[in-house]
Amino acid sequence: MKKTGEKIGCCGFAASRSAYFKTFGVVEVQQTFYQPPKQDTLKRWRDEAPADFEFTLKAWQLITHEASSPTYRRLRQRLSEQQKQQVGAFRYTGIVRQAWETTLHVARVLKADKIIFQCPPSFKPTDENKDRMRKFFSHIDRTNITAIWEPRGKWRNELVAELCRELDLVHCVDPFKAECMTDGLRYYRLHGTTGYRHTYSDQELHDLTGHRAGKAAMYFLFNNMTMYSDAKRFQNISK
Repeated sequence: MKKTGEKIGCCGFAASRSAYFKTFGVVEVQQTFYQPPKQDTLKRWRDEAPADFEFTLKAWQLITHEASSPTYRRLRQRLSEQQKQQVGAFRYTGIVRQAWETTLHVARVLKADKIIFQCPPSFKPTDENKDRMRKFFSHIDRTNITAIWEPRGKWRNELVAELCRELDLVHCVDPFKAECMTDGLRYYRLHGTTGYRHTYSDQELHDLTGHRAGKAAMYFLFNNMTMYSDAKRFQNISK
């Protein structure tokens, strides 16, 4: 049976917004990672959604990804050569601080209180990167915001747990691939057990219910090619 505090949805609107709002109670906004939408667009989404519908969002890539990332092809603004050296990897530079202010403004307009910081596999657990995270998260204003961190690559569980405790972060994982190293809120992003083209089997969806964590709030966000139908099937299983 679906538990109180459990929300199921997709990483992005995987259908028309009207259909999506009728089907799910949460969406993780992806556009904010590539290029944050204009305020009028954000207000329209918030107005169209039911009052109890929840938006979560990914932090702008300027914060987490370096300019060499292929994801920058979808960035509309041009970066100078100097700016390209100043973005990504939680560098606490002027342009990254502005990117955070923009991300935070988007969250306020959408009335979102959860922001996901997804790091690329190239963001490795070096002393420099750990220090950058410490400086970034200790200086930014995140009043009433839950910061959710999805590290990728070879980060030791013990180190992830240590940084999350120190910096007040929620560890985001794909539960089929990694163990959550923080207590309380669970934020699962489901990328497909064999990759983006994967469609979850009924057995996998039943197995997914075993990742519920007591009374903690739980989010199951599907991020595979068949995310809409898989999330609907999982929602039916969870009822």
